[in-house]
Amino acid sequence: MTLRILCISFSDINADSRVLRQVKTLAACGTVTTVSYGSAPPGATTHLEVESALPSLPQTPTGVLGLALRRFTTAGSKAPAVQRARELIGAAEYDLVVANEARALPLAHEVAGSAPVLGDMHEWAPEERSHVLAWKLLVKPYMTWVCKTYLPRSAGIITVNESIARLYSERFGCRTEVVRNAGPLRPLEPSPMIDGRIRLVHSGAAVPGRNLEAMIEAVKALDERFSLDLYLVKARDGGKYWETLRAAAGAQDRITFHDAVAPDDLPATLNGYDVGVFSLPPRTTNHALMLPNKFFDFVQARLAIVFSPSPETSRLIQDHQLGAVTQGFTAEDLTRTLSELTEQEVSQFKRNAHTAAPELSSATDESVIRAMVQRLTSPRT
Repeated sequence: MTLRILCISFSDINADSRVLRQVKTLAACGTVTTVSYGSAPPGATTHLEVESALPSLPQTPTGVLGLALRRFTTAGSKAPAVQRARELIGAAEYDLVVANEARALPLAHEVAGSAPVLGDMHEWAPEERSHVLAWKLLVKPYMTWVCKTYLPRSAGIITVNESIARLYSERFGCRTEVVRNAGPLRPLEPSPMIDGRIRLVHSGAAVPGRNLEAMIEAVKALDERFSLDLYLVKARDGGKYWETLRAAAGAQDRITFHDAVAPDDLPATLNGYDVGVFSLPPRTTNHALMLPNKFFDFVQARLAIVFSPSPETSRLIQDHQLGAVTQGFTAEDLTRTLSELTEQEVSQFKRNAHTAAPELSSATDESVIRAMVQRLTSPRT
């Protein structure tokens, strides 16, 4: 019998690399109904589109009041996107329900019936945006309640790395497995270096808190060998923050802004550069324990890597000799580390990325999901 799988994600899956890979893997296991913002992603047999204007958290006046009064069951169920998703799902039955991020867990358990729920927590849910005061005061207690209430009831839990998996296991007593944000192995070779040049590149979201200003300031302080190209997804602010970054770069002709590139096309686009760069201060637990998509995109692009310190990324950079780790998180730290790189070192780091690319691809992670689906849906004897 073909498995019927429901995948809930309060994101636009077509712009969400992790969930895109997840849906592709699930589609090899059965028919997949996706519930999300945006249009149908590849691999979906049926798609139920939630209007993008509907928030996935209880941001209405009654919802905010419910959060403030700690009436979490009622408040969570009244989030506009949750209500709409519930209407779209209706009374359909499934053999497995997959919830992406904590905000989808209550709905997943509500509609699952007797089917098992697999929770993909992505990162550490209780502190997703705890650097924002309103989020910290109102949403963090709700997210903690969701985890405490629904994770022990879930048949399977996955997250992005070992450090965060340990947190879930220790705080909520649930067995948590790791599915990294690694992409598929790409048939690329390291691009040749250009004499006298080190081409830096960064890809990601143009949202405050990502320390992008420090990256721009670092490059402005570097010598003429260095250039920086930025492939940034504009935020929902209409591109206002993206424009502030362009203003920060000023007339510096060694810093270039590009349109965002589709996740599938990103490694091939980045392949023409030399060093993938990222510096993120540990303002939240997720920042401190980061292992982001872009790390794996840089590896598949066969780039050297320069990151700020973090247990997960620093370990992989060291183990595979992929590049360098800065001493801290300032523009000065980044400038210092980059200025010490030689063209010969960068070339070797790029070759090391080529060697590590198979191990740091999604093949292992896809096998974890397939094994979990089989285990969770196998008839119990």
